[in-house]
Amino acid sequence: MPWIQLRVHSTEKQAEQVSDMLMSWGAQAVSFVDAADTPIYEPMPGEVLYWTNTVVVGLFDAEHPMPKVIRQLEQAAIFKQGVQYKLEQLEDKDWEREWMDNFHPIQFGKRLWVCPSWRDIPDPAAVNVMLDPGLAFGTGTHPTTALCMEWLDAQDLSQSTVVDFGCGSGILGIAALKLGAARVIGIDIDPQAIEASKANAERNGVAGQIELYLPKDQPSLQADVVVANILAGPLAELSTIISAYVRSGGLLALSGILESQAESVIAAYQAEFDFDPVAVKEEWIRLTARKR
Repeated sequence: MPWIQLRVHSTEKQAEQVSDMLMSWGAQAVSFVDAADTPIYEPMPGEVLYWTNTVVVGLFDAEHPMPKVIRQLEQAAIFKQGVQYKLEQLEDKDWEREWMDNFHPIQFGKRLWVCPSWRDIPDPAAVNVMLDPGLAFGTGTHPTTALCMEWLDAQDLSQSTVVDFGCGSGILGIAALKLGAARVIGIDIDPQAIEASKANAERNGVAGQIELYLPKDQPSLQADVVVANILAGPLAELSTIISAYVRSGGLLALSGILESQAESVIAAYQAEFDFDPVAVKEEWIRLTARKR
């Protein structure tokens, strides 16, 4: 049976209301998709979580009167500044198989690959991180994660200590260990991120080299390399904490930043760090620096 998919960009506060509207207008199902690459995990009982920038996806029968739905959407009072949406015709196919077929190994830089478990490893001699998409999202497909992976691949991490601040799925810390780091400390505000990072570390055979903490338990230490792929606001607000993890002469990589936000993030760190030229991928950037 053919379907039509309506993707509506919303905020965290609007998502539930947009979902209710789509269902009332005849959607057969509604799902939520992250517009960026921010990790969200299975909520606790009774808890509902959405991404800051959430895409609400409504699935409609191909015969449904979509022009009427679009008119209602464009006239909805909650979109005071206008609404951004996209209509897509979906074929009738095995969507699970289609999804698996489309998720393939990804190379970052010269040495580093991220590979799903159901695919053959393209280069057994390369540095391969085995990571399946799931609740612990953060697989390298988003520009912010890719920028960090490419940077890690270019560094000499031999015997270094690395802090992965906002570790999410653990992809950056695991990659650092596979690239030669001796020790990784992963920190995240979500207890289920800690569990996801632990499971992925075990899958990659590096569980003994990674330490995982909630912020209240985070240790006092200084690392050779600190990577933080979160968002511009928290990066600026937590600059004192993040900076303290970097030893003198150590390296810092920050991502999850839009081009328009670069100056504000640099300003929060420039008293202690000398910054490299900005790296850009699509509309996202990565900032790297060395601590004086």
